[in-house]
Amino acid sequence: MLNCFSIAKAFEWYHRYSFSKAGLQSTTTDLGEGTVMHCWAPKAHNPSKPNLLLIHGMGANAMWQWNSFISHFVPHFNLYVPDLVFFGESRSTRPERSEAFQAQCVMGLMEAQGASKNMRVVGLSYGGFVAYNMATRFKERVERVVLCCAGVCMEDRDMEGGLFKVKSVDEAVSVLLPQNAEKMRELLRLTFVKPNLKAPSCILNDFINVLGKEHYEEQKGLIHALHKDRKSSDLPKITQPTLLIWGEEDQVFPLELAHRLKRHLGENAELVIMKNAGHAINVEKPKEMCKHIESFLMDIPPPPKQHNHNNGHKVD
Repeated sequence: MLNCFSIAKAFEWYHRYSFSKAGLQSTTTDLGEGTVMHCWAPKAHNPSKPNLLLIHGMGANAMWQWNSFISHFVPHFNLYVPDLVFFGESRSTRPERSEAFQAQCVMGLMEAQGASKNMRVVGLSYGGFVAYNMATRFKERVERVVLCCAGVCMEDRDMEGGLFKVKSVDEAVSVLLPQNAEKMRELLRLTFVKPNLKAPSCILNDFINVLGKEHYEEQKGLIHALHKDRKSSDLPKITQPTLLIWGEEDQVFPLELAHRLKRHLGENAELVIMKNAGHAINVEKPKEMCKHIESFLMDIPPPPKQHNHNNGHKVD
């Protein structure tokens, strides 16, 4: 059988080129106990700049979710973009699957990079759970937090209560970690307001084979650990200034969870709701999302309200 051209591998190569061109380098850090983490890090650390950590959500690796953002952030921050454990080139032989374990590993990575202080942390979806845990555990190191479509206030009973489109954790796994073309289309319908479902099955299967097969069992364990015995009353209240960014039509972590988290954090947090956007706001609204993050992290006054009307609005 002839080897066919892989669109997924071509995109992977392009993302690597983009990260390198932006001034980042691929690094690998051995944390011991069978845990190795991959991270895109500055080729030259500038001590006069604050450190910015971008934490990805469920998916292949960090490059695919943050590629549209790195060129905006590199001039202003020492930028670090890791692959979480069991994603991309990061791995571990340890049995832990909690977001607390992920947070511990990310902090170990940042310590090894000499960048574990003066940190701003941005977490997308599952990465938001990790970012929140880091802000809780390392209060003196994490200065500001941005959580994007991260339902950290969800409870295990929300599944039975009908808050989510899926009816069980196993069903969530089958959609969030698609293993065939039809499940990939289901994921697209769940995460995008206007999903592009025209791609032929051979292309969707190519992406699954290149990006979605490795570490499947471990990632499945991460999703199960996320839901197990979860109660919002047990969630610590972080004290750092926090920005919440949410797609108004998010079907993975519905908007109710954004308002629940805003109530939990109180005056310490601000919520931006992006119109005509679902869960994949980093793909659907990257420019608007980037502007809100930059404004919050760099204390830039937000644009006049009339310019925000169609893209996103703040909720007090």
